[in-house]
Amino acid sequence: MTPADLSRTVLHAVRRAVDEGVLAGPVPESVQVGRPGPGGSGDYATSVALRLAGPARRTPLDVAQILRTEILRCAPGLSRVDVTGPGFLNFTLAPAGRTALVRAVLDAGIRYGYGDTLAGTTVVLAPAGELRAAVRTETVLRLLRAQGADARTGDDATERLPVRPVPAALAGDLFARLGPDAARWGLLRPAAHDRPLTGDDLLVQHESNPLFTVRYAHARTHALVRNAAALGIPGDGGAAGAVEPEAHALLDSIGDHPGVLADAARLRAPDRVARHLERTAEAFLYFQETCRPLPVGDEKPSAAHRSRLALAEAAGAVLAGGLTLLGVDAPEHL
Repeated sequence: MTPADLSRTVLHAVRRAVDEGVLAGPVPESVQVGRPGPGGSGDYATSVALRLAGPARRTPLDVAQILRTEILRCAPGLSRVDVTGPGFLNFTLAPAGRTALVRAVLDAGIRYGYGDTLAGTTVVLAPAGELRAAVRTETVLRLLRAQGADARTGDDATERLPVRPVPAALAGDLFARLGPDAARWGLLRPAAHDRPLTGDDLLVQHESNPLFTVRYAHARTHALVRNAAALGIPGDGGAAGAVEPEAHALLDSIGDHPGVLADAARLRAPDRVARHLERTAEAFLYFQETCRPLPVGDEKPSAAHRSRLALAEAAGAVLAGGLTLLGVDAPEHL
């Protein structure tokens, strides 16, 4: 079960509770699902009960308990639904739900996280002349379209993206000096109001350089798949070993990807995608060192190796998809 699936599940539970007269009030157009906050539990959480409490003329705890009952009726991918704090719903995925997440990523490939959250929305951005503003505008348009929006630039623009510009003395040769990938990363990774990154440290081939780490992690996922094929280990998309504790951080980061893309489009913030790719790369590098997707020594290939390889391949899809949306190349060899 992906976060998008869970969001739809919660929305369906709200709609059914209203239709059956258990809950009063309007049904929201969408439900936000994210990581649990302090005091929360499980894999995901939502505050929808707090939003619905006023119109329903009930306490958030009452609403949360009603929704918990409805959700448990129609969500086999969950092992637990808990209510915490003033009325937050907390969800713990069942092992099958984690398996489904990996398979959903493998099925979608680099388009995992694309959606229709902005379908029916038209966005017209002002054309940009300054270097950083132009790169940011072009990237935001891709993010908006990936979420279903009709997005373009035009003289009839209703929105201009504010950005801290590149100093004039550095703008002229930036792409020639750093190359297109490092230059784009340096312009997009900082938040719009922060100073762009323009130093040669963007070219350092070391994990101290976040861009290198992201691209290296992506290349490692492909190397693992190639080496597995050479050993005769098929990638069957299974996920029996994906619930190992060492895999949880990577699974969490992969599960967050659709929400990150949606937020980045809605907030016009491609820097959120870059930061998320850094977290995913770090989680993958930890996972590959602790879980060992390939057999070592005389160890025989097992179902656990196949499932770990599937998770590594899913991580590669997330990294490639995010880099592609930023306009940065995702090489399979590095």
